[in-house]
Amino acid sequence: MPPVRPVICFGQQPCGFFPRRFLFAKIVTARRLQAELGGEIVFFCHDSDHDPRETKTILTDRRTGREAALNFAFFPGLEKDYAPLAVKRIAPGWQEKTARQLPCFVGPQSLAAFRGVQADKVADFCLAMYAALGLLDGIRVVRSSDPAVRQAALAVDDYFVDVPHEGTIVRARCTDGVLRLHKGGGAFVELPRCEFDRAQISPTRDTRLRWMQSVVGCTHYVTGAGEMQYLHREETPEIEFVQRDAIPDSDRAYVPD
Repeated sequence: MPPVRPVICFGQQPCGFFPRRFLFAKIVTARRLQAELGGEIVFFCHDSDHDPRETKTILTDRRTGREAALNFAFFPGLEKDYAPLAVKRIAPGWQEKTARQLPCFVGPQSLAAFRGVQADKVADFCLAMYAALGLLDGIRVVRSSDPAVRQAALAVDDYFVDVPHEGTIVRARCTDGVLRLHKGGGAFVELPRCEFDRAQISPTRDTRLRWMQSVVGCTHYVTGAGEMQYLHREETPEIEFVQRDAIPDSDRAYVPD
């Protein structure tokens, strides 16, 4: 029987228009494994996540050492709070305004890459930026928002559903057939019942691994520093888990120049 071709996977939601350094470390680790084992690398991009805080980008002023936390300008209301990152729109003028701020934080190559991105959705912009920086060269990207991926994935019993609500698409938690938006603490808003299908469903943190694996079929999975604490590894005994390489200032933005 021929040996199994390695499929080396790492997962991450979009994590800044310049990616956080922990994502860069996952990519470096995956490339090292590929150099040792061969095979392909897959980036499972969980762009179904909706939290606008995930794309906060912490940059350091190169002259003063001052840190600044930048983020997209979102459309307010339900879209900002609950729309998936694949759906969240970027407010007009944000890219131009941010480009004027960036020269004290990044070099000319990174600034040119930022200016050259053409995307009006948050997840699209992040992925285009990562590609423009050369981080995704030779890497296959699988997006959790992709309807074809969702249709191909196995059914899970704990999930979110993308549904229209008050003029936008929101990511609602489904519990016992009831769709809810989490307002914080123990407060929820219950949405009207509606029909939905597999193309609208994405997994929760607890079901994401086996959902992803049913589509990707990886042999190796590069984990973040905290992922090993909650991944249900017993559900996927065929996967070898490898913790990402250590990197300083892991939650700060990676800037190559």
